[in-house]
Amino acid sequence: MTTVTPKRFTLEEYHRLIELGFLTENDRLELIKGELMQMVAKGTPHTVCNTSLVCEVTFLLQRQAIVRGQEPIILPPNSEPEPDLVIARYRPDRYLSDHPSPSDILLVAEVADSTLKYDQEVKLSLYAESGIYDYWIFNLVASCLEVYSQPYQDWQGNFGYASKRIFLSNTIVTLPGFPDLSLDLSRVFPDFDTMNN
Repeated sequence: MTTVTPKRFTLEEYHRLIELGFLTENDRLELIKGELMQMVAKGTPHTVCNTSLVCEVTFLLQRQAIVRGQEPIILPPNSEPEPDLVIARYRPDRYLSDHPSPSDILLVAEVADSTLKYDQEVKLSLYAESGIYDYWIFNLVASCLEVYSQPYQDWQGNFGYASKRIFLSNTIVTLPGFPDLSLDLSRVFPDFDTMNN
């Protein structure tokens, strides 16, 4: 009996498939630990939250850093996810020469409803393993922000974050790396009461 193993791709192979036209923006894929993963279609609450998040953070930072929404980041050796929001160190070329890598990244954030378990497990482990110090999940199911920091590896080789804090959707949080800048979560989370009326 033969076993079937999935084909794993390196970052170079993944980029080559894009260059050759085998993969396009319409394919909605991201590379996670060498595997091509289908990105889930986004519902209205997700898109509203993500749009508000990118707008609010961009307004707060105003050229102090690069804000990217649903754009690739490079996580060696074989991952290129497209988080909902990334705050990267400012570079004059705006990362024209290459996507941000862990040393460039100040914050990665995901907006999660149907993908909550995936973002809390697979993505969390991936970002911790890559040394991303601050990872946020905008949890639309519980209407709260999950703030993870201090990545670590346990004795079994699993990656996670030593610190997890929860902020309700009506609170104000400080942006990592910018102690004087605060994000009002009520301006980011969708107002579900308005939707239901």
